[in-house]
Amino acid sequence: MRLKVVVFSDFICPFCYIGLSTARRVAAESDVELECRGYEIHPDWPAEGISARAFCARQGISSSQWRDTWEHIGRLASRAGLALKPRTIMSNSRLALQAAEFARERDAERSFEERVFRAYFEQGADIGDVQVLAALGEEAGVKAPELGVALASEKYREKLADNAATARRYGVTGVPTFLVRGLPIVGAQSEETMREIFRRAQERTTSI
Repeated sequence: MRLKVVVFSDFICPFCYIGLSTARRVAAESDVELECRGYEIHPDWPAEGISARAFCARQGISSSQWRDTWEHIGRLASRAGLALKPRTIMSNSRLALQAAEFARERDAERSFEERVFRAYFEQGADIGDVQVLAALGEEAGVKAPELGVALASEKYREKLADNAATARRYGVTGVPTFLVRGLPIVGAQSEETMREIFRRAQERTTSI
């Protein structure tokens, strides 16, 4: 029986990029379907984004702690076959998450998701910019004019609110969170751990 795993994630979270990349590789080995749902982790950020320095000041993070964090992220990314770069300006992710919901309706969710993550963490793109999202959408097979209309619609803002409400019901407070048979698994897992999680969940599914 096919196992469906819901993933709450945000494009500005490096652990989401790493965790999703790993989970997709493992899911491809067996009958596992990943369904991503956008979860905005910093709805308080201004539309133009926030500098890393301002973010650290808000969170009480020292420059050495920030450097150590990114060294850790770099190691995790390398194991996942990715090369992430620290951001000096971190984007507001709301429009990108709304665009991903629209891309899902066009069966372009995965290609759009991968393109946005790569643009943000590897190429330094501002994914809070409508024109940037339109260009990324075109590359992923989503027509820019249609995407523009979608981003101006209340529908996709409401979709993000629905995602947040669903996340709260399951006790989700951070990303990435993988809902495996209703059980939240938090954080970017190794391939070995994710493979074991999926295997056990599929065994339980089969036994019902």
